[in-house]
Amino acid sequence: MNTPKKKQYWVGFDLGGTKMMAVVFDSDLQEVARKKRKTRTKSGEKVGLDRIEETLHSALAEASVNLSDVAGIGIGIPGPLNPVNGIVLEATNLGWKNLPLRKQLQEKFGRPVEICNDVDAGVFGEYLRGAGTGCRSLLGMFPGTGIGGGFVYEGRIFHGTRATCMEVGYLQMATEGSAAGVGPVGTLEGLASRLAIAAEAAKAVFRGQAPNLQAIAGTDISKIRSSALRKSIAEGDKSIEKIVRRSAEQVGRGIGSLINILAPDRVILGGGLVEAMPELYIDSVKKGLRRNVLPALVDYAEIVVSRLGDLAAAVGAAGLVRQSVTSVSPQESSLSQQPAISPHTALALQPPTPADEAEPTAEQVVSPDSEDDQS
Repeated sequence: MNTPKKKQYWVGFDLGGTKMMAVVFDSDLQEVARKKRKTRTKSGEKVGLDRIEETLHSALAEASVNLSDVAGIGIGIPGPLNPVNGIVLEATNLGWKNLPLRKQLQEKFGRPVEICNDVDAGVFGEYLRGAGTGCRSLLGMFPGTGIGGGFVYEGRIFHGTRATCMEVGYLQMATEGSAAGVGPVGTLEGLASRLAIAAEAAKAVFRGQAPNLQAIAGTDISKIRSSALRKSIAEGDKSIEKIVRRSAEQVGRGIGSLINILAPDRVILGGGLVEAMPELYIDSVKKGLRRNVLPALVDYAEIVVSRLGDLAAAVGAAGLVRQSVTSVSPQESSLSQQPAISPHTALALQPPTPADEAEPTAEQVVSPDSEDDQS
């Protein structure tokens, strides 16, 4: 008599500066249950592992799943990481530096653990179950409080040997202008993040150029979020629309430069700004893209909006640890989700000739960050 196969579960954990979310998935990365809570119990408190543990166990209880039935835990974190030894190099919003997080979590839970950058996790999640299925290569850009990016190539998160990469917010766009808190002036994040837009919008309100935004949020930058900007534009504030379009064009210019280097099959845009006004934002991104991309590559990559929303990072983190623990082919996992593939992608996915065949050496893991603006 055959013994029934034991169900296998995976946990994806999205750890941000303001919120954390643990999601329990089945073997096909379909959600079973989730638990969300604030990252800190009070302002300024250093984030400890106990709160992560409590949140994860709450999600398991909601799913009626025992920890012993969990095959692996993946966690997405804002900040650069060492993808080989599982060390968080720096996560300013969490108060962490050179933290051996993977080792600590494996000791705490007794299960396989993988850590990755939260934006990398989001892009990988879209690759596996969202708007990026069917791609050989996928570039993701997430404008929010900052601007984060990630790149998936042939089913693996793209990263360096000793550190994550794709810090797209630090692309140099000009020799002067705003900075992104650290680093040089004139960066993409300094010019086009939601925070940069809010600062310019507040100036417009102060000058009397945005009466609708004045009524919605005044000049308080903390209140000028994506939803306020959308409402302001819908009610006729042309000055605010120009500010948002100008920032989206800068993002498009950055994407154009990255297409020249990486030639992705598809580009995914996500985050609060894009979700609040997708048509306006994508239209302006495409306009900016044409200014920087090679003429031959103008129409090479599809530009699409993310599908998974705030679930993307949890899906990607769970998918990463599943990839690490099992022999599931990442390309099979993604391609099975979406049979419809654009012609240039289908051509790229043709098997290599015998002379070109070689065992890929890339492994999994992480990249840079940026807080998603979920407004």
